Amino acid sequence: MTKKQKRMLMRIGGAAALFIPGMILEDTTVGVVLLLAAYALIGWDILWRAAVNIRHGRVFDENFLMAVATIGAIALNDYSEGVAVMLLYQIGEWFQGYAVQRSRRSISSLMDIRPDTACVLRDGAEEEVFPDEVEVGETIIVRPGERVPLDGIITKGEGHLDTSALTGESMPRAVRVNDEIISGCINQSGVLEVRVTTPYEESTVERILSLVEEATDKKATTETLITRFARWYTPAVVIGAVLLAIIPPLVTGDPFSMWIYRALTFLVISCPCALVISVPLSFFAGIGGASRAGILIKGGNYLEALAKADTVVFDKTGTLTKGSFHVASVIPAEGFAEEDVLFYAANAERYSTHPIGRSILRAFTGGGNTTEETDVHALEENAGRGISAHINGHFILLGTHDLLTAKNTVNIPPIPHTGAVYLSVDGRFAGVVHVADEIKEDAAEAIRALKERGIRETVMLTGDTRPIGASVGKRLGIDTVHAELLPQDKVAQVETLLAAQGEGKTLAYVGDGINDAPVLARADVGIAMGALGSDAAIEAADVVLMTDEPRKIATAIDIARKTMSIAWQNIVFAIGIKAVVLVLGAIGWAGLWAAIFADVGVTVLAIFNAMRALSVKED
Repeated sequence: MTKKQKRMLMRIGGAAALFIPGMILEDTTVGVVLLLAAYALIGWDILWRAAVNIRHGRVFDENFLMAVATIGAIALNDYSEGVAVMLLYQIGEWFQGYAVQRSRRSISSLMDIRPDTACVLRDGAEEEVFPDEVEVGETIIVRPGERVPLDGIITKGEGHLDTSALTGESMPRAVRVNDEIISGCINQSGVLEVRVTTPYEESTVERILSLVEEATDKKATTETLITRFARWYTPAVVIGAVLLAIIPPLVTGDPFSMWIYRALTFLVISCPCALVISVPLSFFAGIGGASRAGILIKGGNYLEALAKADTVVFDKTGTLTKGSFHVASVIPAEGFAEEDVLFYAANAERYSTHPIGRSILRAFTGGGNTTEETDVHALEENAGRGISAHINGHFILLGTHDLLTAKNTVNIPPIPHTGAVYLSVDGRFAGVVHVADEIKEDAAEAIRALKERGIRETVMLTGDTRPIGASVGKRLGIDTVHAELLPQDKVAQVETLLAAQGEGKTLAYVGDGINDAPVLARADVGIAMGALGSDAAIEAADVVLMTDEPRKIATAIDIARKTMSIAWQNIVFAIGIKAVVLVLGAIGWAGLWAAIFADVGVTVLAIFNAMRALSVKED
């Protein structure tokens, strides 16, 4: 609880202590004095804000409504009701502040991942500096219990990292030499020496904090609708109250005091606090609940879009599969040995950054580089198809079956393996390297969970061959698979799927956030998988999952749908109750006590309902 909230609680307690005996003694001078003292104690800030806002031209707000209604009640000698309205309104404001603080705390707890200092090695000595003073390439030391201040690669030591603040996962992650390490994690054991690879302002922790800080600025359509509604609603009800106070007594001859009382009741009832407070709070709490589960959502508008998703499109490598390829087997053609096939394939892939190419290189060298003595020149990459090169005087083709058959006149038999990389030497078929990629443990579970949530269609887009794509799609239960796609082909496929979307439905694309940035940006909702260290993910995606677990997609959809359901529950509840009590107040069947429930009571109930969005149940 903040100091401001504690002071307000003391004011509420003091006003209540004056109000109770004052209400009992209301017919006496002592009772009136006690009630007026209670009113001054609990309502002075509302009256002050109303006066300041009027001076600045902002007349029609909840402070104005409360001031007019309570002062009017006191003017009509209804002291206890006037004080009760202000007292209960302030109690409602206190609950609102507490609820906002709680939901904000769930988000701002992420701010604890920002390290204060870094221990850097300079000239053989340790130096304590601010993280933004460390240069790329310098070595930092992270001791047990310390938070990792910068992204880097471990050069010495091993230990376990607590990544829960970033990923929501409680299981420590073991790390050793050559492992990448990201800022914001806590080192639980072992002294680590880390070579810094990223400046502080571009580090993982800074990008996450920037994303979270910006998230609440992006409002959903439902939020902006309520804001626009409040702008015309408040002056409309003030005009309605004035007409209610003047016209009926002129027509019926009733005393003006009776209709002024009804007009004041009308004003109290009409205050749109429940709507103005609870709907944005629902989205705020939803974003906070998602962050607890290791899901960063950039704004309420993306929560709203995710809740309407009925088509989910996946990239394959790094999203549904681990992206950690390995050479499963080498099948040489007649006249070639396995060593020959691996030699030519590895040298052709010497400069490749593709996971398949790196796996072939590792298989040949054990993780090192090809020998510098090997003559490799005229290396040319055919995007999505393979590589051509001259290696030690031989013309090499390495890639798909289509590439080799198009470039060679000899017949190359298709090999019944998914993940087959074909090799030819001087136009002669030399063999096949079979590369395998493991499917993530929870990928099939993720697809099943999406089906259970009513997702109409799941689609996989991949640049791999059709046999590989079909095999993975069948094992996971994906509805449609499009294979052998170049990056621009993926965008075209998503455009086609978007054109076929039903009214009010959205398409979510899930990718690794690096190669798929154009598609992530084009989809209604772009979701980056396991891309904490990727600039492309942070920039292009609308939602970032801070782990490599596809099952988190179903959790994100659950959070989005729950948040939208809560927001609409509050809208219907607040408007419904107010409409009924407004009518009753206008005809004299509801007094200020009913008005108090319609305003403060509904607000408090709506706030408590909104706070349910903070609670996240993972499947």
